[in-house]
Amino acid sequence: MVNYREILRLNSLKHTQRQIASSVHSSRNTISEVLHLAEENGLNWPLDDSVTNEEIRALLYPARSGATNPRKEPDYNYIHKELAKPGVNLTLLWTEYCSTCNAEGNNPYMYSQFCDKYRQWARVTKATMRIKHKPGEVMQVDWAGTTIRYQDPVTGEPYDTYLFAAVLPCSCYAYVEACEDMKSTNWLLCHVHAYEYFGGVTRLLIPDNLKTGVVKNTRYDTVLNKSYQEMAEYYGTAIVPARVLHPKDKSLAEGTVKFATTWVIAALRNRKFFSFEEVRHAVAEKLEELNLYPFKKREGSRYSAYSDEEKAFMKPLPLTPYEPAVWSTAKVPLDYLITDGKNKYSVPFDLIGEEVDIRLTRDMVEVFFHGSRVASHKRVSKQLRNPVIQPEHMPMEHQKYLSYNADEFIRWSKTVGPHTASVVEKFLTSGSEPEQGYKSCASLSKLGDRYGIERLEKACERVLAYSSQPSIRNISTILKNGQDKVHPSDQMSETVHPRSHGITRGAAYFQKGGEQS
Repeated sequence: MVNYREILRLNSLKHTQRQIASSVHSSRNTISEVLHLAEENGLNWPLDDSVTNEEIRALLYPARSGATNPRKEPDYNYIHKELAKPGVNLTLLWTEYCSTCNAEGNNPYMYSQFCDKYRQWARVTKATMRIKHKPGEVMQVDWAGTTIRYQDPVTGEPYDTYLFAAVLPCSCYAYVEACEDMKSTNWLLCHVHAYEYFGGVTRLLIPDNLKTGVVKNTRYDTVLNKSYQEMAEYYGTAIVPARVLHPKDKSLAEGTVKFATTWVIAALRNRKFFSFEEVRHAVAEKLEELNLYPFKKREGSRYSAYSDEEKAFMKPLPLTPYEPAVWSTAKVPLDYLITDGKNKYSVPFDLIGEEVDIRLTRDMVEVFFHGSRVASHKRVSKQLRNPVIQPEHMPMEHQKYLSYNADEFIRWSKTVGPHTASVVEKFLTSGSEPEQGYKSCASLSKLGDRYGIERLEKACERVLAYSSQPSIRNISTILKNGQDKVHPSDQMSETVHPRSHGITRGAAYFQKGGEQS
């Protein structure tokens, strides 16, 4: 039999057809024919050691291997390309293949033969990636267990950096990033950076069962961290956590972590770092080396495999990257203020005693009640002495108190009348500072709301008639007793009736020793 493997191997080494023919003891016509058929069928060196000359012959000369077989050969190249599309599997393609054969009057292969022949073709042509993993289908993520240490150049204090690893199983294209911690914010940011590095989004995302991503994962229920779920919805991907104690569910992520341990952590073991940024840049450099390193058993590298096989099938990125958000819950206290850990922000006062969801981003503080947003604030990075309050969140009494100032009281008093304005002016100037009269002015406005501005104006007129230092107590007494309704002239016209019995004796009568007349 012709040594097809040796022909392909020698051809890959750039030997001439004359040299190949001499080495394998075959004619130059045979060599030329074999190389031409291999090129048509996409058959290239290197091949797996398990691929035999018989299998290559069956691929290159299907008519010779089954001359009496009337069944139509499937178009394996077409099957291979279609399998890369979302939702397409061998069962669907076999059904379409049978329909085509029936329409053309040919006999199709049975399903098991159809699958076996395709897998044989894929194994021979080294198209093994899409058999188990479709391009653009899955991204697997994990943390590396080993850290990289750096020292503070001033204090000498050591710090650990952690490695996040993501991999696309189809092409084995990897992303590795150094982080200062493994908290939720960095976990989400690493996903964002991975999608940006890949230039697209996969249909599925497979993480481990870490608490920053998965709250609960049992046989019956999967509960995701709310921030993690929000990020997945933003990018249009679905999170499918690996089963507990089943690392094979994300075996390539585990393998990439091992590669990262070797190619990044171990490769940098002798370097001394004095800042986190130095570690980050060094990890990025080693990542490029990892992705460009040639495969041992097939042509190309992780990068070339991604560019040729997978990039076109990735979902497009959103116009703007996702901004990580941290969710928490809190019960609204009596002062209707919630905190982001540094400052306090207001929520509507009618939610006092209710439990609300708080969403914190770098720039925003948002509050949700039963899924609806009820408050939104611009987040302040520095610590403030006073809380951030929106007036519409306050009760009406608190809104009025917040608006207390001398100009406002003077403006209001002039709308009531000149006597009220005079009283307000005396309140504001009675102390060393105007603020000392705010309480009296506020009480005066409440009396106006209760009794009406006309009665208030008359009461102020009356109190100013007999006092240069009016007080809220006097004005309130006048309004309660209705004295503002009595005209001052009516009181002045009141006369005192003379007594019916008075002193009728003269002064002489009371003189000592006086005589009675």
